[in-house]
Amino acid sequence: MNITSFLIYCVIVTFTPGPTNIAILSMAHHVKMKEVFRYVWGVTAVFGVLLSASVLLNSALAAVMPQILAFMQIVGCIYMLYLAYQVYKMDISGDSAQQAATFLNGFLMQFVNPKVWLFTMTVIPSYVMPYYKSSFVLSIFVLVITIVAFLALATWAIFGMVFKSFLQKHLKVTNIVLALLLVYSAIEVSGIVEFVKR
Repeated sequence: MNITSFLIYCVIVTFTPGPTNIAILSMAHHVKMKEVFRYVWGVTAVFGVLLSASVLLNSALAAVMPQILAFMQIVGCIYMLYLAYQVYKMDISGDSAQQAATFLNGFLMQFVNPKVWLFTMTVIPSYVMPYYKSSFVLSIFVLVITIVAFLALATWAIFGMVFKSFLQKHLKVTNIVLALLLVYSAIEVSGIVEFVKR
């Protein structure tokens, strides 16, 4: 097993901008760090749950994955568009951000994100299972990937806090840019681009 390739893949997938990271960045300049981290813990929990499911149900999930992903694309797109609207209308009071910065919302955001499903359901079967079968070793890999995901999410939250005054000074522009990035993510997740290319 190429550990370097495995870690690079995990870091790239979790640290690069995506709907969850953008949502965390948006929340971070509206609410306290403690509240943002409630959302981050919810997102992290889903990573752990889906990675564990991937290990336990690998062959069964492989058979139903196309149907799950098709459904998740639709649900994920709708949820991300809703989130984009919430980000767009956030004001300096942070009321709407506080409603969004919950463990449950973080958990649900990841559960309807097909890219997260695809990553968590393929990373261990592709990189780890061909080389390791031990339950203990597989559990270690689940933990490592979950920690990498948490570090990525925490980085986005801290980035939002560090640049909080700048982001609040340019609040409307920031909200519009973040909302547009979420709309872009929703379009990507929906599968429309692939459908049009056919």
